[in-house]
Amino acid sequence: MSYSPGLKDIVAAETRLSHVDGEAGKLVIGGYPLEGIAERATYEEMAHLLWHGSLPDAAALDRFAGELAAGLALSGTSIDILRNAAKERRPVIDAVRMTVASLPSTDDAADARSLVTGLPIVVAAYWRLLHGKEPVEPDPVLGHVANLLYMLHGEIPGDERVRALTTYLNTVIDHGMNASTFAARVIVSTRSDFISAVTGAIGALKGPLHGGAPGPVISMLEAIGDADNADDAERYLRKKLESGERLMGFGHAVYRVRDPRADVLSRAARSFFADEDELYALALHVEKTAIELLEEYKPGRRLQTNVEFYTALLLRGLGLHPDLFTPMFATGRVAGWVAHCMEQRSVDRIFRPESRYTGIESNRWTPVEDR
Repeated sequence: MSYSPGLKDIVAAETRLSHVDGEAGKLVIGGYPLEGIAERATYEEMAHLLWHGSLPDAAALDRFAGELAAGLALSGTSIDILRNAAKERRPVIDAVRMTVASLPSTDDAADARSLVTGLPIVVAAYWRLLHGKEPVEPDPVLGHVANLLYMLHGEIPGDERVRALTTYLNTVIDHGMNASTFAARVIVSTRSDFISAVTGAIGALKGPLHGGAPGPVISMLEAIGDADNADDAERYLRKKLESGERLMGFGHAVYRVRDPRADVLSRAARSFFADEDELYALALHVEKTAIELLEEYKPGRRLQTNVEFYTALLLRGLGLHPDLFTPMFATGRVAGWVAHCMEQRSVDRIFRPESRYTGIESNRWTPVEDR
């Protein structure tokens, strides 16, 4: 059998959920090009699209949103985990993983709803506990994304902020057979429950090669500093490249052109920097300089802007700390994970790839006193 490191170019599943064309820089979600839906749909509409195969009409959307809102509560066990994790100052994504694992599993439909409604509550509650504040109870009148911002900050958010965060969550809701999605499908393929699958997916997402990297983009921009000094950016980026470091926010395992999600998030970020134009201008300058230098140092690699770059800028514009960036990624991706769990459940076949043995086969047992 042939060996493909990382299962590269191996087709392990069929899906109607999303299509990633890395050569063309195209992402289709539920049949819709990303740029045609992410900035228009609500998160509830996107989840309905992935779970049921179509956008809902007004009546169906009300029903679906009501079903999600019915699960706006955490058990005492989950709250206790969050409080104890906050006392120990655990990283946010670790506390999220532990608490999601504590959600009770009943059936697939109920698990799906509790995961999508529970993850924002967990993230917001832990962030407040970590900073000495009590969690804010969700408001069933608010929509999914407005509630997330409300639970984080304790204030009803404006429509512009809700739209920007909704666009981000829609943009990352699904993205083909990525590592965390594959992890979720593998777990469900054993006939395990959706709670376990999403817990495993969060574990995969936290890795810096997957969803754990947007924070360093802000660190990079802050280290470079003033956008008016063009030499600062080039000097900083050259030093990184010459030391063999990766430029965060650039390059992707699939895309060979600019990540289409970067375009959507660039537009969404722009509205938040009216009073802080320096940061947005700096980001544009760093992006241009980085792409030029990447072509100089790594010619032919086609390393372009990825979703991390403008994720960092948008979430920073929303007032979110970099420690929240990966948990926010999980909050957006969870409806996609659940949709893949549903698909895998219908296939009902366990993933069982082969491995190529490279060890020896002629060892003979020796008692410990003779070794």
